[in-house]
Amino acid sequence: MSSQPHSSSRLLARLGPLARELYANSGGEKYSISEVELLEIIEKVTRKYLREDASDAEVGSFCRSLHVEELVLARACAAGNERAWRDFMLRYREKLHEAALRITRDDAGARELAGSLYADLYGTSSRDGIRVAKLAYYHGRGSLEGWLRTVLAQHHVNQYRRGRNTVSLEEQTEAGKQFAAVDSEPERAIEPRLNDAITEAIRAVQAEDRCMLSYYFLDNLTLARIASVLGVHESTVSRRLEKVVKTLRKDIVFRLTRKGMSRRQAEEALETDVREITADLRAELAQDSPPAAFPNKRVIRAGEGQE
Repeated sequence: MSSQPHSSSRLLARLGPLARELYANSGGEKYSISEVELLEIIEKVTRKYLREDASDAEVGSFCRSLHVEELVLARACAAGNERAWRDFMLRYREKLHEAALRITRDDAGARELAGSLYADLYGTSSRDGIRVAKLAYYHGRGSLEGWLRTVLAQHHVNQYRRGRNTVSLEEQTEAGKQFAAVDSEPERAIEPRLNDAITEAIRAVQAEDRCMLSYYFLDNLTLARIASVLGVHESTVSRRLEKVVKTLRKDIVFRLTRKGMSRRQAEEALETDVREITADLRAELAQDSPPAAFPNKRVIRAGEGQE
């Protein structure tokens, strides 16, 4: 047996009285989730999103920002707690239907879309005898309602992809050329520092913006299709994509320069073909959703997203 302290004990030592406050606000007792179990969950989240050398103050601030009550509800549902699932359905059934209605634009389609997601959320399937539920991938960093909307939209896109694996060249051309794909073969080896910089920068992007990046750069959906999925105008998607790409590019360049690269080297590194990047871009863009490999080739070029 390891002599190192249990991870929840280490986190408890760093949080002090805040640990009890978090548990008191979580409602974990009614779903049979103990304080120790909650700390285990939070400890995994902090390891995923904070630097290893994060200070106690940073850890405490991050933990205070978590939606612990929604996190506990989601994890209890994922564990098969029937009371938690009843509470979840009472709170989110109509909200999911409303979100699905914005996507499908008809009531029957909305109910079918939302209904098809419930089994994946609750976790009726198993892998090697282990329960698998999408709600286990919610990490409490944003609201559960917002996360559910993102998962629902991705579920719809997955259904769309199964029925239509590719988007026509004509549609991609009509969608706008400022984010055009680059089809040439990669000409140089991947800069190893780029993976870390991309991962860090993407994790700082808001959930819905990550969703849009994934749809456009990895799923090859048109701006019009993304607008339909998210229930917004096509011009809104275009403007937001341009803004997000520009901001993401600047953040990646900044992080690369902090890792010892010159600005020119950082901008050249951004020309890398995503097929050569070992970071799981789809997993990072989905972030709180189950990871999946991506087959498509896209490049976020140094000048992309700028006039």
